[in-house]
Amino acid sequence: MNATFLLFDGFSNLVFSCLLEPLRMLRELYQDEIDWQVVTPTDAPVRSSSNLLLTPNTRIEDIEASDLLVVISSNGYRQHPTPENQRLVMGLVRQSQTVVGADAGTWLLASTGLLDDQTVTMHWAVMSEFAETYPHVRISQENHLMEGKFWSCGGASSALDLTLAFITERFGPAKAFMASSMFMSDGTLHTDEERTPTAFSSPSRGRVEPIITIMTETLEHPLSLPALAERAHISPRSLNRLFRSELGMSPGHYYQQLRLSNARELSQNTDLDLREIAFRCGYADAASLTKAFRKVFGQPIRQYQKTIHSSEQSQPSDGAEN
Repeated sequence: MNATFLLFDGFSNLVFSCLLEPLRMLRELYQDEIDWQVVTPTDAPVRSSSNLLLTPNTRIEDIEASDLLVVISSNGYRQHPTPENQRLVMGLVRQSQTVVGADAGTWLLASTGLLDDQTVTMHWAVMSEFAETYPHVRISQENHLMEGKFWSCGGASSALDLTLAFITERFGPAKAFMASSMFMSDGTLHTDEERTPTAFSSPSRGRVEPIITIMTETLEHPLSLPALAERAHISPRSLNRLFRSELGMSPGHYYQQLRLSNARELSQNTDLDLREIAFRCGYADAASLTKAFRKVFGQPIRQYQKTIHSSEQSQPSDGAEN
């Protein structure tokens, strides 16, 4: 999958991160073929709404085709629909399979006439003025929309929801949940009574999240599924049904993916040997870990580590903010 992010001056760092980071996490976790380019209208650096400078990693003329084109506009959105920008956007849209207007990105898209008779959503602060300016475009109060070629979302939380919904549709609910968990988790353990929802909480996570918390707390000494069900105050049959319904896989499979993802993280970011990593992730020895890791990720854990590092070194800069 190939994504292009078109950023305009005043774009929101948070919206951009919520759209891109889950895709990055998915690529790192599963080695899915996901690539992205970050471009700007003039190939020059652009400043975010918080005055941070971001440099594009690709020139506009080098963009050939995109599975996903994401247009992000925030502050200054009224000034963006210039004839030059409209021609640029229309050209990119023609060679893109799906187009996302993020935050106030729908404003620029609507100015081209591409959204006439379409239904879109956007940041709540823009809706009223948008309705007056573009009466031929229907407005929805939905968190995000994924219909036809043109998708849309508002601020950061809805951008994250759209990305996770896209991952669910394209790569499956389990991978979406894993990307979400890795992206949002702060590594802190809480009791159910202490746990409070955040602005980024996903309603679909409510039923399985307490059970996954138990899984996360017991990675080093994994529970049997009957013991897990007992601790979660649910029958084994209901536990299996819940995970298959919400995540499309058995609880045992998901439990294993959590353990292997933790092993991947330890392999990448620590100097622990495989034997110690295996013990910390609930495996009897390094051989058992390596066998399980290869089965899920398609290569040995050490090779996976080398692949990730090699990819990071060869990948052009994603325009890290200075």
